[in-house]
Amino acid sequence: MKIFDITLPLSNQTLVWEGDKGITIEQIAFIKNGSDFNISRAEFGVHTGTHVDAPFHVDDQGNTVDKIPIDKLVGKVQVLQIDNSIDLITKEILLESGFLHGTERLLLKTKNTQKWINSSSQFDHNYAAIDSTAATFLAGAGIKFVGIDYLSISPYNDLKVPHQILLKAGIVILENAYLVDVEPGEYTLFCLPLNLIGTDGAPVRAILALD
Repeated sequence: MKIFDITLPLSNQTLVWEGDKGITIEQIAFIKNGSDFNISRAEFGVHTGTHVDAPFHVDDQGNTVDKIPIDKLVGKVQVLQIDNSIDLITKEILLESGFLHGTERLLLKTKNTQKWINSSSQFDHNYAAIDSTAATFLAGAGIKFVGIDYLSISPYNDLKVPHQILLKAGIVILENAYLVDVEPGEYTLFCLPLNLIGTDGAPVRAILALD
């Protein structure tokens, strides 16, 4: 079995959404200074790094992260390559790119992956994302889980609507998937968020397994 870690490393330099406070990771106790243990402290938002969005992100009545069924987060997944020329992913683009009917979990590998290869530390408005036609199609296709390789699954000029369509349909969203070393195809996904009570999102450790 081959394992692919699709989780972004977290550090004080990890890119976050523009305007977000960012990440603070600091060591607060040191053996070299007389402490019994080295101890660190971390502070960051729940939508930091590779993370899931829960329905509560867009709906006060929606499920929070701790209420997401685990079976949505573990199972067969299709990694779908979207051509690097595509900025806005529509229903037609999904179908033309080889979306497999019957898929329950979907990861979109787009031109965004190049941003991680280039180690970009600046937020880029020009990222690939899905529009409302793609979100509506996925909601009607029985999808449980959809992920993408940048900070938002929705385009910068329409952040709310695709999120609403997906999350109100009970679809879990994964953002900031690190797909640099992953080829298109079918894998087994293990995506485990921190079990945070009452939150709208949570960082995850996500891996793909290939038999």
